[in-house]
Amino acid sequence: MHPPANKILSVNGHRAADAFAAGNGVPGLSLMECAGAAVSREIMARWSPRRALILCGPGNNGGDGFVIARHLQAAGWAVVVSLYADREAYRGDAAAMLAKWTGPCLPIAKTGLDGCDLVVDALFGAGLSRPLARDALRLAHQAVDYDVPFVAVDVPSGVDGDLGKPQGCAFRADLTVTFHRFKAAHFLEPGRSLCGEIVLADIGIPAGWAADAEPLATVNGPDLWPALPRLSPRMIHKHQRGRLCVVSGPASATGAARLAAEAGLRAGAGLVTLLSPPGALQVNAMHLTEVMLQRFEGVEGLLQALDDRRATAAVIGPGCGVGAETKELVIAATAREAALVLDADALTSFEGDADHLFSHLRANDVLTPHDGEFRRLFPDLFGFERSKIERARLAAKQAGCTIVYKGPDTVIASPDGEVRVNVHADPALATAGAGDVLAGMIGGLLARGASGFDGASAAVWLHGDAGIRRGTGLIAGDLPEVLPEVFADLARRRRIFAMRAALNARHNNA
Repeated sequence: MHPPANKILSVNGHRAADAFAAGNGVPGLSLMECAGAAVSREIMARWSPRRALILCGPGNNGGDGFVIARHLQAAGWAVVVSLYADREAYRGDAAAMLAKWTGPCLPIAKTGLDGCDLVVDALFGAGLSRPLARDALRLAHQAVDYDVPFVAVDVPSGVDGDLGKPQGCAFRADLTVTFHRFKAAHFLEPGRSLCGEIVLADIGIPAGWAADAEPLATVNGPDLWPALPRLSPRMIHKHQRGRLCVVSGPASATGAARLAAEAGLRAGAGLVTLLSPPGALQVNAMHLTEVMLQRFEGVEGLLQALDDRRATAAVIGPGCGVGAETKELVIAATAREAALVLDADALTSFEGDADHLFSHLRANDVLTPHDGEFRRLFPDLFGFERSKIERARLAAKQAGCTIVYKGPDTVIASPDGEVRVNVHADPALATAGAGDVLAGMIGGLLARGASGFDGASAAVWLHGDAGIRRGTGLIAGDLPEVLPEVFADLARRRRIFAMRAALNARHNNA
């Protein structure tokens, strides 16, 4: 069972969890007290006592703010509370917490940021689905020029909790403390960047809440794909590790396919063959050592090569060229059992004809579009305001296979509706050829027998981990070289996890 803290809930899902708590003996005031105390602890762990301004909205977010004010004041901080509305406008739990605050209050209309050393944004949080207005908007603009720490309660005000993007202007936080489970805005850009450091705090919602709050997605990580094929038998033969074929482009565009082929080999495929059109044979031969090379020409040649190599997976798209010939190769390849990874030109070639592609795909195939390619294949998913999570989910259902919707917040969606969000990566991966390496890694894992969804999820995380290790100065060709180190650390991580699980089981049975 996956750690529940990895689950991403919608704003309504969090409301359902709060309602469950209230119905099971944990009142809203208790949750609010725990939330405010958690934010206060995180603040005091990072900063010494100073002058703090707490911006308190009229709802539960503001109620948390009053609790924060009390705790900071008790710890020796000089605290001023700014009220978004008249005192009489506060209701319910927020009004009860306001009544407990005995320190100074200012109306927000008379509030500025001058003279404070830390600002707590407890205005609206994730519940706001409209742009900031009036004085909140004024302060958000003013905050851009202030070099003092900003702490957001739940999410920075102005950021939509489900969409992960600002509704106009929003606050930018150095630290965001959220509660119970994550929201989409904590992972989807630009919301994630606006949150700064993100801390998840337990506020005491009792077990059983999950029946009333189905998660939107799960944070991608190694615990989610334990069935990823391992290379454990000592006498294993290369053909038992899977056979990957990568289709090369013409002589002037061979590099992308070679990157994918080498990455597939590094990802564990026992045998990788670069299928090369006649004009590119010599160019490819000059650069290949471990990767095998086979000539092919046209659809019949591709099918014959896949049969000759008994391919268990194939990558088509990197450097192949956009047009009818690439479309024909893709459709033909779906007639074989090899799981397909379609990237780059193999996707763009079906712009305006995506249904033709989707009608041939199988559940274990994988499409790897970046935002532009996604829009070309799924233009109908942009008619309404949807999050990247929802778009990926709908796209996977429409295509009938796994979708890897790439970006700094890569979303992986299966055709049965399961979604994972990956943020384990580095900005250095935004470099030419990194996507080709990812396609090859997915192909290598599929060749070894991984499912489309797990293979894609694992490859995205491992690709991100390689990027983190190499960092600034990274070029795509570095990534395959880092993979042995990445896999070695993954194996160590799993051994430690297995030992802990065994110890916990022994303790529970004692």
